[in-house]
Amino acid sequence: MWLAYAFGSAFFGGVTAILAKCGIRQTSSTVATAVRTIVVLIFAWLMVFIVGSQDQIPDIDPKTLVFLILSGLATGASWLCYFKALQLGDVNKVVPIDKSSIILTMLMAFIFLGEPIGLLSLTALVLIGAGTFLMIEKKDVQSIKRTDSSWMLYAVDSAVFASLTSILGKIGIENIESNLGTAIRIVVVLVMSWLMVFVTGRQHELRSIPRHELFFICLSGLATGASWLCFYRALQDGPASVVVPIDKLSIIVTIIFSFVVFGERLSRKSFIGLAGITAGTLMMIKST
Repeated sequence: MWLAYAFGSAFFGGVTAILAKCGIRQTSSTVATAVRTIVVLIFAWLMVFIVGSQDQIPDIDPKTLVFLILSGLATGASWLCYFKALQLGDVNKVVPIDKSSIILTMLMAFIFLGEPIGLLSLTALVLIGAGTFLMIEKKDVQSIKRTDSSWMLYAVDSAVFASLTSILGKIGIENIESNLGTAIRIVVVLVMSWLMVFVTGRQHELRSIPRHELFFICLSGLATGASWLCFYRALQDGPASVVVPIDKLSIIVTIIFSFVVFGERLSRKSFIGLAGITAGTLMMIKST
């Protein structure tokens, strides 16, 4: 059953990037992140009360709480970097870099969680790494020194924090119901994102968000909430080294929609890279 949740996470995760991109054309990515986090928070706590896991709150042990908070901080940092990168760069360039977090996650799962990496998994890891490299165009690397190409740095930071999120989250939900664990993490993300709004002095921009962008920001929040709930339900029952690769298949959904909605096209090299990432992910699933 955890496989179904993992694929559900991939679909909703892929849709999230497109909806978010539509909502940050004029709106600051920091403000948009804070607003959409409210939507995710409502969605997550609604699920907590639907499944009745709120009764577990008094029984949460300190270790679980610490790792949930750390995971929430890593998530907040990843979100802020990711949506800033989306605002500055093309979706089909930002997403592959962000999804490269799978490589670091698999290595960290091996080191800290003791999840094995067999020959098939190692081959899959190489394919995913090579595919990600192919999807980064040479001109993107050469232009990184330009201020309009700072999106790449934000995308790389997003990937690093996303890896930490997965590992910390896996440890944090070992002794707690996954919906409750997700909801607690989102509280941390909410506090962090709104602090960033006030620290950067952007609170005055809240009143000037275009209505159509606010609509897409809220939709992206709903998609994120659905993706998170599926992801952490899958992560609770399945190995992180497999759940995470499946979740990263959202790149296919995102790139398809980026072509349909924004007209962003892949070069032949990038298409080969996408095929490599997909093949590596499928191999990772088969290795379970």
